[in-house]
Amino acid sequence: MCAFAAQPAFAQDVPDTRDLDELIPDEAVADPEGWAQQGIPEGDTTTPEDEDFRLDSDDPLSEMPLVSIPWPDGSGIPTLDPLEPEEPIEFATFEEEIPPLVEGSEERISDELVLVFPSDNSLFPEREEFLDRFNALSTIEELDDDGNVARLAVQARNDEELLGRLLRVYGYFDAQVIRSIGRVDESVDAELDIPAARFDILPGTRYRFGEIDLGNLAEAGDAYQSLRSAFEIQTGDFISLDTIETEQLDLDVALGEQGFPFAAIEEPELLVDHAREEGDLTMPVKPGGQYNFGVVTSTLPDFLSGRHLSRIARWDAGDLYQRSDEEDLRRAILATGLVGSVSLTPVVVEEPANGEPGRVNIEADMTPAPLRTLAGNIGFGTEEGIRIEGSWEHRNLFPPEGLLRLRGILGTEEQLAGITFQKNNFLGRDRILTLDAFATTIDTDAYDAETVSLVGLYERRSTLLFQKELSWGIGFELVATREAEIRVKGEKRATTDYLVAALPGYVQFDTSDDLLDPTEGWRLRAAVSPEVSRVFETNSTYLNVQFDLANYQPVTEDVVLAGRVRLGTIVGAPLAAIAPSRRFYAGGGGSVRGYGFNAIGPTNALGTPNGGRSLVEASVEARVQTPLLDGAVSVVPFVDAGTVSRSTTPDFDTVRFGAGLGVRYDTTFGPLRLDVAFPLNPGPNDNWVAVYVALGQAF
Repeated sequence: MCAFAAQPAFAQDVPDTRDLDELIPDEAVADPEGWAQQGIPEGDTTTPEDEDFRLDSDDPLSEMPLVSIPWPDGSGIPTLDPLEPEEPIEFATFEEEIPPLVEGSEERISDELVLVFPSDNSLFPEREEFLDRFNALSTIEELDDDGNVARLAVQARNDEELLGRLLRVYGYFDAQVIRSIGRVDESVDAELDIPAARFDILPGTRYRFGEIDLGNLAEAGDAYQSLRSAFEIQTGDFISLDTIETEQLDLDVALGEQGFPFAAIEEPELLVDHAREEGDLTMPVKPGGQYNFGVVTSTLPDFLSGRHLSRIARWDAGDLYQRSDEEDLRRAILATGLVGSVSLTPVVVEEPANGEPGRVNIEADMTPAPLRTLAGNIGFGTEEGIRIEGSWEHRNLFPPEGLLRLRGILGTEEQLAGITFQKNNFLGRDRILTLDAFATTIDTDAYDAETVSLVGLYERRSTLLFQKELSWGIGFELVATREAEIRVKGEKRATTDYLVAALPGYVQFDTSDDLLDPTEGWRLRAAVSPEVSRVFETNSTYLNVQFDLANYQPVTEDVVLAGRVRLGTIVGAPLAAIAPSRRFYAGGGGSVRGYGFNAIGPTNALGTPNGGRSLVEASVEARVQTPLLDGAVSVVPFVDAGTVSRSTTPDFDTVRFGAGLGVRYDTTFGPLRLDVAFPLNPGPNDNWVAVYVALGQAF
């Protein structure tokens, strides 16, 4: 047996010539006749030839008398006529002076690069994949088409070595790569008169795997068979170095998923036997014992306790150790935003014994991250005006994961001050408890409201890091609001006081591929809120129901077609018993673009919207990626439509349409959105254009 080595290559190379620059002094070049007339310097009777053959004084021949001949003075030397310029060097064409060395099919990769494979594809079935890999790594392909034969010769030698390595990757250890330099045949393209490299490839026999040694894998006990099945290389299979690497990773994953946290796999070695045309694979494996999960321990128990981390983990004590569960816990700890780094280490609590797995606790070593954040956000719409938001929060003021946030809004139509308490991973993984108290004033074209609210919500929320197919929430609302409908701009009706109690809940199914910028999949959200409203010392009970459906369909690699539908109804109470702020409206950047916020709906006698009890909206847009800024810019033509009715079912008496064009700029935190929209059938109070700026897609 022997380790394989690269096969010698055959090439046609230009022989080297001796450089004479050092033998001719600079003054001889500048003034040849003057230099020759100088003769030999006084006292120096040696010639260059004498120096080449000078004898050592200890040599017996050193006593031999030598006769010195004077250096020629240059007289009598005839003057020669200038030489005629040589004819340009002609390169041989591949088809004539360099006949094909392989009877096969030719792959002309570029003007300077040609590969020839056996015509029988069964002799080298990996041809297409081989070509793709070679094209990506070829040095000739990296710099070509300048006609420099010296550069081409060097790169051809590099590509010859590359071809040999790639052939060995596929198990062709006796392959030959024959390199030749020539000129492209003019019959192929008369304009091509540049040197080119040709490689004739003789793959030879593809070797197979011989013996396979996986070390101590059998020590895995009952798990041996499933682990050996995960490593799918068998004796007699064709050798592929890619397959060895892939199967090594598969075996490592299988060990980690079947309870072996301390498994170790050494680098594989392949011993090639040219006589047998086989390669023996040795890859020592040490399983290291099988274990079950214990509990999670924390190096910062007052910051994030082990009990809390055990609640976050997706396993229970006694479950078989799985590396994916350990990695999931690491990501979940980072997702809290409370730590800058975390490392998880299995710690043996009980060794395996009597064929039963041992037990390991998972130790979490964490480095706290900054816990306080001051944030701001500015938005603008031609209809909504300016909106400035600011907040301060401490994400672990009430450990573990107890957040306190102070927030405020200053805007053309809304002003707000609020305080929020939030407990993440409360009573379970991804469960969030939120209590929010705020006071707000709202001034819209439809109504003015001064409101104080206390809102509680317990939910399983989908996040950017852990997007979920199923999310849900249930909560309560207590609202005291004083509201007035607008008759005409600047003139209000008398204010009315409302007391509202509600039990809102929602459920959402999401198969899209991204929360902020989906390109495929769909979303369905259903929200229900039974409510009690007290107005004029009369109690009214009603049910608010809303459905949202969105679909994202890739049309081409650069175009996504997106559409949505929203349906809503309020049943159980007359319109007057429902506070204006809790009725349905349409219009705005997240609704029907081209119209003002809440500007679409039933109106009073003076044309001012005053809301309704049913809602229908629909939108269609094409998200077209452009090559601008390396594909970060997209253009989005869109059409929206919507209607609001006083009745509990839509009557479609007035459907408003809007259309426009948007621009999206992709960032690391989602696309920035700029939409310019026009109302297609505006009402008497609608502007002719609307502009919206926000983060994320419209839906």
